Amino acid sequence: MDLNELRDEVLKCQKCGLAKTRNKVIFGEGNNRAPVFIIGEAPGGDEDMIGRPFVGVSGQLLDKILAACGFTRKEHVFISNIIKCRPPGNRVPQPDETRICKPYLLKQIELIDPKIIILLGATALKNMLGPELRITRLRGTWMEWEGRLVMPVFHPSALLRNPDLKRDTWEDFKKIVFKYREIVDAEHYSDHV
Repeated sequence: MDLNELRDEVLKCQKCGLAKTRNKVIFGEGNNRAPVFIIGEAPGGDEDMIGRPFVGVSGQLLDKILAACGFTRKEHVFISNIIKCRPPGNRVPQPDETRICKPYLLKQIELIDPKIIILLGATALKNMLGPELRITRLRGTWMEWEGRLVMPVFHPSALLRNPDLKRDTWEDFKKIVFKYREIVDAEHYSDHV
């Protein structure tokens, strides 16, 4: 199976109740061979209407952070979510929804084969690395999962709710740029790092 075949399968998914309430399935987007894979929680209202990940206010902030790092969606990253459909009212995904949808995410990671995975927020952290883990304790810490480097960071929506978290998040993303230069491209340029 390649990424296009996986996309076709995901776009037709009817495996959980979210299929009845969604407008669009959000497969993810970016470079199909991206060295950096970003995982969020779930699509929000803007994403559900437009059909792309991280296009609302949180996504605009994420794009600014990525630009400051010298990263673009087209070249450096692929962005997806723990689940591919919007939960009603933007609630946290339920365990059965994540259990059903997570294999799609794992297959995306396998096919794209990134060197670095960024976990945006508590839901991504708990679903990828363990339900007992806390974003406030582990953000900015390099971890390993399935032979890949993983860094949990605060979700952009948390930064919008609490701007005091922006400084810590920028420090975390600077670590990501340094690691990117170390293991992907020593010549990677950023105006800010």
